Amino acid sequence: MKKIDNLKTLYTKEKISRRGFMEGALALGMTVATATAFTDKVAAATPNKGGTFRVGLGGASTTDSLDPATYISSFTQNGCFGGVHNCLTEVAANGDIIPELAERIEASDDAKVWTFHMRRGVEFHNGKTVTAEDAMLSIQHHMGEDSESAAKPLLADVEKISAPDQNTLVIELSNGNADFPFIANDYHIPILPSKDGEVDWQSGAGAGGYVLEDVDWGVRMDLVRNPNYWKGDDRAHFAEVQLLGIDDSTARQTALITGQIDAMNRVELKTSRLLRREPNVKLHDVAGNQHYTIPMLADIPPFDNNHVRMALKLAIDRQDLVDKILYGHGTPANDHPIGPGQKYFATELEQRAYDPDKARWHLQQAGMEDLNVTLHTADTAFVGAVDTAVLYQAAAEKAGITLNVEREPNDGYWTNVWMQKPWSMSYWGGRPTADWMFTIGYATGGSWNESRFANERFMELLTAARAELNDERRGGMYAEMQEIVRDNCGSVIPMYANNVDAVSKAVATPEQLASNWDLDGWLSLERWWFDEA
Repeated sequence: MKKIDNLKTLYTKEKISRRGFMEGALALGMTVATATAFTDKVAAATPNKGGTFRVGLGGASTTDSLDPATYISSFTQNGCFGGVHNCLTEVAANGDIIPELAERIEASDDAKVWTFHMRRGVEFHNGKTVTAEDAMLSIQHHMGEDSESAAKPLLADVEKISAPDQNTLVIELSNGNADFPFIANDYHIPILPSKDGEVDWQSGAGAGGYVLEDVDWGVRMDLVRNPNYWKGDDRAHFAEVQLLGIDDSTARQTALITGQIDAMNRVELKTSRLLRREPNVKLHDVAGNQHYTIPMLADIPPFDNNHVRMALKLAIDRQDLVDKILYGHGTPANDHPIGPGQKYFATELEQRAYDPDKARWHLQQAGMEDLNVTLHTADTAFVGAVDTAVLYQAAAEKAGITLNVEREPNDGYWTNVWMQKPWSMSYWGGRPTADWMFTIGYATGGSWNESRFANERFMELLTAARAELNDERRGGMYAEMQEIVRDNCGSVIPMYANNVDAVSKAVATPEQLASNWDLDGWLSLERWWFDEA
């Protein structure tokens, strides 16, 4: 094992704040003490145990699988990541990073060597003890030459992973990364049991609060509480969970009102006021980094011309979309993915506005008098995606752009349309750090680089900012990266959307809900309970 000098205990309690984490990185290394945050009572009352929690989810797909490298839908995000599995670390509701299956984390002074001391005595659902080898192979599952995992670019700097003993995992990076514990919480990287030198994802066994009982992809997932959950009675309060794929938002809403489900994601915002009037329903409206994107494949004509891309960015009325699609539950975005809630949000970068005349000018610079393009969309892309495309169509017409809206089937959209057809619609829940968001969605060659964006200066800054421990310099780099993406990338990013979920009033939740994903950071199965079980 590589010797790590100059370690210093910086955190002796349960929480590691994002700010504190960066300040700690400025010191000569760090140690993250054992977390006890999962035992905190975030509400005055002790959570009740039992009951069947039924959740209606938009975005379910028949093409899902148990392989975490393929996780993309609400089913896998909420059911597998949020219920069946644990990661090395957890992002708490307030955005702090805390250890999970790792009980203690150490880093070298240059943030290149990370040592995860595994929590002892934890078992997978199949009875196997969780070891450092399981963690090592779970990470390597995303790193193979032929891997198409969305986590692969996040792990590109990993030079070596070793498990010198069953309780110690050592990860050596080619470049320092002060945010690496956040990467360890990526929902594609749960810790899985290993068998014969490979991870066993096929069985669906995990170390989380719920055991997978049955799944019919795109339709239903049944979970039962793990009786041997290492977090004991402090998490995973429901006796059973049923996740139901209900892509139609009106159908989800009706199911909630009539008591067929207890919670739903992606409330259709135009009916949110009606839901507020329902006596047995309550809304969760949480501002975060969720944003809607309209990515064009920038290596395919006419989108390979940046003047065309700029014309399309100027031909969309962002405020109109916030008013009519989000009904005020969000803010205009600036064609980059770093939201106003992020630490490194570029406040001085001028907000792009609707300007059809300037859009025409860019078309002329591209040698065009007008433009005829097709936008592929489906409501599964995000609630209101089809209506967004129609509003975009009307706004673009004033810039001499004919925008043909082609509605695609919801089922299979993420496999057959997104990143397959030249121009489509998408959404992102955001990521806890700027580095994570830029790496997974914008790094050259990344499997989720949805516009095939490639920029040499951006990649230089991405590597430099990741290892930069001076906060001011790091912020300057991220500001420049936001400007590069805004002015060169093939993604139109018109608005940041709040996470708006709805639940039965019989469901109790912590006082603070996570903003990184919907349904309490996809951890509603762990963190919520019934008022009366």
